[in-house]
Amino acid sequence: MSAFAIEHRAALAGKTALISTGLTLKALPEGHVLHLFSASAAGDVSSTISAVLRCDALGKRSVSPGQWFVVGDVALSPKALADIAQKVEPHAEVVDQSHGRVRIAIAGAKAMSVLAKGTAVDLALNVFPVGHATTALIGHIAAHITRVSDDGFELMVLRGFAESLWDELVELSAEFR
Repeated sequence: MSAFAIEHRAALAGKTALISTGLTLKALPEGHVLHLFSASAAGDVSSTISAVLRCDALGKRSVSPGQWFVVGDVALSPKALADIAQKVEPHAEVVDQSHGRVRIAIAGAKAMSVLAKGTAVDLALNVFPVGHATTALIGHIAAHITRVSDDGFELMVLRGFAESLWDELVELSAEFR
């Protein structure tokens, strides 16, 4: 055990939320991000995991076949994490990514226009409905994009790229401020 205490510092602690007409950009709480992996031969276990964890499409986001992120605003204690792992163990393995991923919210009438400048993903509501998620590049940074409301998105990025993505989003939204 180290003699030094680990001090958690939020990746975007120095960034002020950007709020203007038609656009809000803010750092979300660094709660929890769990990566679930399933190699089930029994088929899709997504609905089983949702039922076991009692989470909806906005709490459990698809990453790829057999992989999901489970996210929340509250940090999990080691016991809570162990309880979740025990519940999903027959269906999936859990890897805690809370320390390594940061979530950013972008919402408002201009949010889709800002994101369209940085990604090739078609984010139109009829193509990318609420609850839909994908991983894509925003500029040169890989981010997991989830539509959380008709005009709101959550971007999840590796911690080391959070500040760069934030700065990129601020620059892409300059015309709307």
